[in-house]
Amino acid sequence: MNSIAASLREFIKENFLFGADDPFSDDDSLLERGIVDSTGVLELITHLESTYDIAIEDAELVPENLDSISNLQRFITSKHGLAVVTS
Repeated sequence: MNSIAASLREFIKENFLFGADDPFSDDDSLLERGIVDSTGVLELITHLESTYDIAIEDAELVPENLDSISNLQRFITSKHGLAVVTS
């Protein structure tokens, strides 16, 4: 797992699962699994903007960008103009 995915997983675990070891894959929908709710999405956006120094436009607030660790990783790297590296 790359550092972005690992960092996102840690943030989600600490802030939405409150440290519980609830295994989920990088491709699992955070909304469908009930890990993140609509209020949590706002917290996640704030975290992304401050941690990864990106600005998220209203049009980018779609599940294709924000609903899984894999989608988040792709979105963050695309905002920085980087290629996604998976391992």
